Amino acid sequence: MSLTKQPLHITSRDNPLLMRLRKLSQDAGAYRKLGSVWLEGDHLARACLQRGHALSLALLTEEGWGQPELRALAEQAPKVVIVPRALFKSISGLESPAELGFEVPHLASAAVLPAVDSVILDRLQDAGNVGSILRSASALGVRQVLALKGTAALWSPKVLRAGMGAHFALNLVEGLSLADLDGLQAAMVATSSYAERELQQLSLPQPCAWVLGHEGQGISDELMARCALTVRIPQPGGEESLNVASAAAICLYESARQRLVATPQ
Repeated sequence: MSLTKQPLHITSRDNPLLMRLRKLSQDAGAYRKLGSVWLEGDHLARACLQRGHALSLALLTEEGWGQPELRALAEQAPKVVIVPRALFKSISGLESPAELGFEVPHLASAAVLPAVDSVILDRLQDAGNVGSILRSASALGVRQVLALKGTAALWSPKVLRAGMGAHFALNLVEGLSLADLDGLQAAMVATSSYAERELQQLSLPQPCAWVLGHEGQGISDELMARCALTVRIPQPGGEESLNVASAAAICLYESARQRLVATPQ
């Protein structure tokens, strides 16, 4: 006897389950109220599973259910729902929707890890920037990302897509105040065009917490005052400034490089 779960077929746009998924997909902060997030496409689902996180529900188009690889991935979830492609498109937040999506429990964390390499986000607004920073952080060995109040929602669909699965490798804490950083034992480091010394000239603290500020306003004065060190990224091409996600990747790479040099092989 086959143990394959029987999928649920839904054709009504007003089905309560689909209304919930539509809200998760289209409302950046809905995960905070509903307790779950929407992942669209097989890449995010695989990243979630590889890190040991469960899928709550799989949603496939009728065409997707006919593809063995997507069907096998969907059956990793305890519940599988099949809808017409047009109905899936009404849920999707993409111009070219995938054939499947997943509902996953929101992995909320309230605990700041005190002595690990970190990134602190100070009111960053652009979801693409935030997601790109999370991706760089995960790739370059950072353990956690701490988001101060006013930063774009870390688990919003746009940040999730830009993060490309990095969320599931990081300790993510959001909605923080400056006081919540009091217990952080990693030295805070910020970039400044006015800093005397360039990034590559300094021995960076280990562990290190890179502080990244608002795209237009930069880092707040109060947070900058907490930084143990400020550095300048050399820009021989003469541009006025770097995109915050690009600056983050440069700084995190240099931290990772120095960690590797300092670690006996």
